[in-house]
Amino acid sequence: MDVDTRLLRYFVAVAEEGTLTRAAERLFVSQPALTKQIKQLETRLGMRLFTRSRTGMTLTEPGRALAERVPALLADWDRMLRETRSAAGRAARTLRVGSMASAANERTPHIVAEFTRRRPGWRVDMRQASWGDPSAGLAAGDVDVAILRLPFPGQDSLRTAVLFSEPRWVALPEGHPCAASEVIPFRELWDEPFVAAPRASGRWRDYWLATDDREGHPVRIGAVTDQPDDWLSAIAHGYGIALAPASAARFYARPGITYRPVSGVGPSRVGVAWARADDTDPVVQDFVRCCLENGPRPEETIA
Repeated sequence: MDVDTRLLRYFVAVAEEGTLTRAAERLFVSQPALTKQIKQLETRLGMRLFTRSRTGMTLTEPGRALAERVPALLADWDRMLRETRSAAGRAARTLRVGSMASAANERTPHIVAEFTRRRPGWRVDMRQASWGDPSAGLAAGDVDVAILRLPFPGQDSLRTAVLFSEPRWVALPEGHPCAASEVIPFRELWDEPFVAAPRASGRWRDYWLATDDREGHPVRIGAVTDQPDDWLSAIAHGYGIALAPASAARFYARPGITYRPVSGVGPSRVGVAWARADDTDPVVQDFVRCCLENGPRPEETIA
């Protein structure tokens, strides 16, 4: 019997998290979709893997037996797949680099230029990810290295190095009452509807909603988007406001939208991330060094 590895990953997430809600957030999928996949796996295997209750999901005896074996199986598969993809990239002399919108900004061309200078004949394949995948394809092994915004789900299982930080501002419809303010205290925005990333992006979404800076005040969601154009449209049409890196005022300037500094929230950090298995990969490490050497130090802040 063949079983999709995706079903096994879903199984492991539920087994480790103990609830469908937390597992769905970890996997970037909806809870109904996850429930359907678990039922599909149980049907294929012909046995119940979990006992469901109001408090969560408890492994059955067959479920515990499977849970003991599957993580090692998936780790071997991931390592094989990553090595195969990397080998294909090395054969083509191509480094796959994931990125989030407006991550390294003006520094990206300098980073790429320095890498190709160090590695003549190599090409950097830049792949921009949606906000629904804050790891920019790195967690799935679709890229070799990524330039992205910290923090992001799954960060603890990867290597990261901070490149620089910049203040978080707020993007407002230009007719908003706060649009003329020089600096807006975040507390004044607590009751505003916000444009949010998909719920499955977990703590990345929470960070850009600044949930830790609201003293328990609930967040109002006016719209959910996972692409910059949709995000801009939602703000311009008055569906909500949104926190954004200060550099968004340059990269995402648009009629109908005003960007203003915000007090009471910390800065946004930009980092480079790679798989732990690539600590000794000379090509990946060359790119990491290019990132670290082309920009301010982590303690410096970009206005």
